[in-house]
Amino acid sequence: MRFLTTFHLWPFLDTVVSYVAAFILGTLIGAERQYRQRTAGLRTNALVALGSAAFVDLGQRLGGDVESIRIIAYVVSGIGFLGAGVIMKEGMNVRGLNTAATLWCSAAVGAIAGSDMIAEAVLLTGFVILANTMLRPLVDAINRIPLEGRSVEATYSVTITTDAEDAGPMGDLLTEHLETAQLPVAELDIISRGEDRVEIVAKLVSTNIAVSELDALTDHLATVHGITHATWQARTHD
Repeated sequence: MRFLTTFHLWPFLDTVVSYVAAFILGTLIGAERQYRQRTAGLRTNALVALGSAAFVDLGQRLGGDVESIRIIAYVVSGIGFLGAGVIMKEGMNVRGLNTAATLWCSAAVGAIAGSDMIAEAVLLTGFVILANTMLRPLVDAINRIPLEGRSVEATYSVTITTDAEDAGPMGDLLTEHLETAQLPVAELDIISRGEDRVEIVAKLVSTNIAVSELDALTDHLATVHGITHATWQARTHD
């Protein structure tokens, strides 16, 4: 049996360490994505990291460092096709770029783990999780910077996340609150986020809406109606 000639205990244990590290680190990255109800969640990120580690480790064991570097190049290009599958264009907006970038980083974590650099893989995992969590408040703060000048028009949107079965009533509730605040809704979109969660996005077209109005509206939706995620953003189009 060829297995008896190719099996060596210490290289096998080295492979086990690489696989376990890639699986755990990919799971940590995917857990945050799963919590946010993104398209590529826990299992996807774990499998991407594990698969990358397997290919790199295989190349290293069969051909050494030079062959593993060649395989890493193929992993980098190959994961691009997988990332493209989660990017969706909705009208003028493009969604899924952050999820695709996270998959790319998960592949990098797996490749590093497959190269037996476990400490570096842990470090990169920490930075990926920080980027997806700690930078979120900064993004919200930048999006909430008031627009000045009458010549600049902005498209405002208010987004809430709710259970799929409550999408209809919550959409009516959001529309009612916006119209009461004299902010008519131009378009209402319902976007699936997993099997039982949806995002309801109300798009408005106006100029220089007071930040305090939108802040008060989202705070009211969160505190009075118990909506766990209510936010708004503005996009300029000169």
